[in-house]
Amino acid sequence: MELSAEYLREKLQRDLEAEHVEVEDTTPNRCASSFRVLVVSAKFEGKPLLQRHRLVNTCLAEELLHIHAFEQKTLTPEQWALSLGQEN
Repeated sequence: MELSAEYLREKLQRDLEAEHVEVEDTTPNRCASSFRVLVVSAKFEGKPLLQRHRLVNTCLAEELLHIHAFEQKTLTPEQWALSLGQEN
């Protein structure tokens, strides 16, 4: 398995039925060992932050064995829409 931002994005989008996913390789030389992700999914509705992060971690359990640093932000579609409105 070759880790890449695109691979992680596709897996998160498919497995969490996410409506929006952003994945950034934050490794200085882009060697795919450090990532920052934003996942927007209706599966997060009614779940506290820890449960949301567990859903992401479960989805990427195999990949996380090879990742040294992983930062995640998890939002419901409603929270995502509100955050977009605040930017404008």
